[in-house]
Amino acid sequence: MQRLHSGNEATAQVRWFELSPRGFSFQRTPLDVSAPLAEFRQRTGAAWVFTSATLAVDGRFEHFAKQLGADTPRTLLEQSPFDYATQALAWLPSDLPDPAQRDYVPCLLQTVLPVLQASRGRAFLLFTSHRALREASDWLAVNANFPLFVQGSLPKNRLLQAFRQSGNGLLLGAASFWEGVDVAGTALSVVVIDKLPFAAPDDPVLEARLASIRAEGGNPFVDWQIPAAVIALKQGVGRLIRSETDRGLLVLCDPRLQRRSYGRSFLRSLPPFPLTRDREVAARFVADC
Repeated sequence: MQRLHSGNEATAQVRWFELSPRGFSFQRTPLDVSAPLAEFRQRTGAAWVFTSATLAVDGRFEHFAKQLGADTPRTLLEQSPFDYATQALAWLPSDLPDPAQRDYVPCLLQTVLPVLQASRGRAFLLFTSHRALREASDWLAVNANFPLFVQGSLPKNRLLQAFRQSGNGLLLGAASFWEGVDVAGTALSVVVIDKLPFAAPDDPVLEARLASIRAEGGNPFVDWQIPAAVIALKQGVGRLIRSETDRGLLVLCDPRLQRRSYGRSFLRSLPPFPLTRDREVAARFVADC
């Protein structure tokens, strides 16, 4: 408790607390671990290799390398073995309202429902908030004739197993379903993403980190929020094509991808999906998957 209260750490820390139905917890989180990580790497004298399908942002590794304190890392960006030109298609609906509008979720679902019908279900619908997930679950229960599998209704593994066995289900998930989920084959042919996954601005660690970047003369949105959201989006997109024989449709609903200048950075960071803005083209493609 004395260390938590003193704030005399060598590196900048954000101190915060979290309430729960059973009590509370105090937290100390460093804002920047690059210096201690760089020192630790030097002390070990070892070679360090970091590999992932989602580390690069717009074809570059600066965002990740900076967090590691790696000034001049050797980098290599390899192309995927998947043939996205024939295995996949990305549909960007062009007539959705701004994501901040109250009716965004029902408008989104009304727009994508014909494509879900063409795919005979077999879809993940990934949301950036539990509120949107619940709203979508209520709407689909009334307006769609598919088995619904909603995050929180069953343990994760059982929910995935039930989805695979259904053959025509819709699985609705939030953050934990954006990564570490593997459904290969025809059981999953559509991934719908509701919004760009920008982190919640009221998160205390993020708030302190953005303030620190701003105090150092940086641009928090460009230097942190966009790269972090790009990496999170790549994780969600990666649920669709899981093998060299998979085929599927990606639906990127957020109109900011088309209307804001930073949308190009997101699209350039994704695998080379062919793009369409035509719902009929998307429906015909997924009907054959």
